[in-house]
Amino acid sequence: MKQHLTIENLIKEAQLFCINQSKFQHKELFGITDGKAVGTLIEQKFQAHLKAKYELTVGSSAKGIDLPSEDLLTDIKVTSNKQPQSSCPFRDAKQKIFGLGYNLLVFVYDKTDDPDSQTATLNFVSCSFVSKERTADFTTTSILNKMKSVEANEDDIISFLEGIKLPADEVTLKQIAEIILTSEIPIGYLTISNALQWRLQYGRIRDLKNDIPGIDKIISYNKPK
Repeated sequence: MKQHLTIENLIKEAQLFCINQSKFQHKELFGITDGKAVGTLIEQKFQAHLKAKYELTVGSSAKGIDLPSEDLLTDIKVTSNKQPQSSCPFRDAKQKIFGLGYNLLVFVYDKTDDPDSQTATLNFVSCSFVSKERTADFTTTSILNKMKSVEANEDDIISFLEGIKLPADEVTLKQIAEIILTSEIPIGYLTISNALQWRLQYGRIRDLKNDIPGIDKIISYNKPK
């Protein structure tokens, strides 16, 4: 009988997967420059890797979360080291301040094509598990915490949220300001840009050198020589 997949095992398997895939020569990726195509293939390979060992529920792209079970609640992101970013569904303006509401498993790769063998190699330079508490925007959460420390009031908070063009109407901004003033705001480690979908950037997580509670550096970032 297969084991039940836990977050601890997910992190362990992600490390094994990175090590093994960094040695693998992909014929189907030779000459491919579409990051989405590379990401989709690697996500599928990782899910197949997990399914071979564990019982797990895999989500659909419509739901937006790859591992949607309550005990995992993790989305898998695969992105190029040249521009480590991806998009995710916009659900609520508060996500930029309080996090996406689910964990992220972020794979960052360098892709090299070999003309002789007509294959591509993906060197995974970084892999991180980011708990949902750390999936908010770094600058926004940092500034809001600073504002709270100097006793900013509701009007100050609303003015700031308007200044960063948080996608919310006047009534919603007031509600968000009230929550901000009465709730703890963990510092997020993503860069989140406003769009029809959130644009998530992972450079800060990739480059982390210090241990941050809620972020597991599975594979540490190493610039290629």
